[in-house]
Amino acid sequence: MRGTSAKAPTRIDLAGGWTDVPIFAEKYGGEVVNFAIKIHAEANVSTNEDGMLIANYRSNSRLGSGLGTTGAVNVALLAAIDGGKSSPLDIAEQAYQFEMQLGNIGGRQDQWAAALGGFNHLLFIGDRVEQLPLEPLTSSINWLTKHLILVDSGIEHVSGEMHKGVWERFKQGDTAVEEGLLLLRTAAKKMAEGLNRDRRDAVVESLKQVCAGVDLIDGNIHAPFKPVIEPLIESKHVMAWKAVGAGGGGCAAILVRPSAQDVVKMACEEAGWTVIEWEFDHEGLVIQNDETME
Repeated sequence: MRGTSAKAPTRIDLAGGWTDVPIFAEKYGGEVVNFAIKIHAEANVSTNEDGMLIANYRSNSRLGSGLGTTGAVNVALLAAIDGGKSSPLDIAEQAYQFEMQLGNIGGRQDQWAAALGGFNHLLFIGDRVEQLPLEPLTSSINWLTKHLILVDSGIEHVSGEMHKGVWERFKQGDTAVEEGLLLLRTAAKKMAEGLNRDRRDAVVESLKQVCAGVDLIDGNIHAPFKPVIEPLIESKHVMAWKAVGAGGGGCAAILVRPSAQDVVKMACEEAGWTVIEWEFDHEGLVIQNDETME
């Protein structure tokens, strides 16, 4: 049996999420900082001895987690179908366009993170995506590894529904939504600078700015997390945090103070949340053409 297999990583968005959506990017230009993690979507496409097509795909994260699972699945699936003929970024755009045809109104950061892997500082100008240099120091990477906790609240959310309300208000000229989105965009620049120079205060400040911007565009995005996380901020165990992806449920990234990991993890688990072990993914999209597939 001949076939092609592909895997693509999901991501944690640190700053600038929401501004990659074309309706905003066309007016102001969007800016996002994210990094890929070793929680993958996998796909394989093959033909059997009768020439029949067989396609399978799966993800290691649940839909609605906020980790960009749908984008990673579609990148992996389309890459397996393509068989390595197209570049990773061409596959990313194909995956985005495929989702648009299905009615998705999100942005492009998920597909680009799945294709590229590693750390990404991306500019979104209308329908164009530009990569800016982002090379965090080893000390920055080690610090994030030690202090960033990823949790899944288990609360279901539908990102399309979250997006719909925000963009309807944006179209109507809601000044709070516009102000919030501009805060998110400038937070991305601050995040990139903090990671590149190991300015941990800038990373923390960027995440706080993200929270302020998110609360302006829609209070429901962070509402499910606040009863658990705000007491941890008041007790000085948490430095900063944000919902991952569209929020309103799913996962959150929590930046904890030194030696506070156990306290924060225990509080999250007592709330019924799941702590997710994660690692950086530096490979991005991986495609393998196989002569035989089981």
